[in-house]
Amino acid sequence: MNILVCDDEPLARERLSRLVLATGHRVVGQACNGLEALDMVRQHQPDIVFLDIRMPEMDGIQCAEQLTQLDNPPAVIFVTAFDQHAIDAFRTHAIGYLLKPVSREDLSAVLQRAARLNAAQISHLRVLDNPGAKPVRNHIAARTHRGVELIPIDSIYYFLADQKYVTIRHAGGTVLIDETLKELETEFGARFIRIHRNALLAIPYLEGLEMVATGQYQVRFRGIPERLAVSRRHLPQLREKMQTL
Repeated sequence: MNILVCDDEPLARERLSRLVLATGHRVVGQACNGLEALDMVRQHQPDIVFLDIRMPEMDGIQCAEQLTQLDNPPAVIFVTAFDQHAIDAFRTHAIGYLLKPVSREDLSAVLQRAARLNAAQISHLRVLDNPGAKPVRNHIAARTHRGVELIPIDSIYYFLADQKYVTIRHAGGTVLIDETLKELETEFGARFIRIHRNALLAIPYLEGLEMVATGQYQVRFRGIPERLAVSRRHLPQLREKMQTL
């Protein structure tokens, strides 16, 4: 893959470029800020841009937002010393987030994930058919005791709201995020359906609907034993959706 490295620190650019070359990929250019990166992307058409976040003139988040507006945007992987930017970073639809100092193992892993994306995903970042819609993320970033974890959207069974946080139940366990169900429903409405005021269900993991009392229902999931209650308000919509599966 062709890769552009953007960082305002020359030594950081050189080190990351050497690591990229060592993994068998090509570095097509180095930029010192977001503005320069945008120019070089138009010139070299890289497959991937490695972006630092804190940079003068235009930071990495602003640059990534600009890149998503291109007709054929590259995939973005952030490289930064500050993990508090993870949530904002993945709202720009980045496919990876590396913390400095980057290890060769972590770099290889994120490049392998990028290589598995098909050409349409790389080029269009899975933008919805609506031209005015924002890109849909492949992952959700969550802060845990292990640092920043990336939760693949296709591994998530459900989102469950509880006061100011939302619990994600995914194939690897549970994590908390500070996004709202409404935001998640708007972004991932093609994959998730609301079954309660506090719950979004991943349609591919829906196994069945069962009555637990007169007029009260709950859903079963494929792969996990949990059950979630379905509100009377959302029951008709869920039944209608199940008829199309």
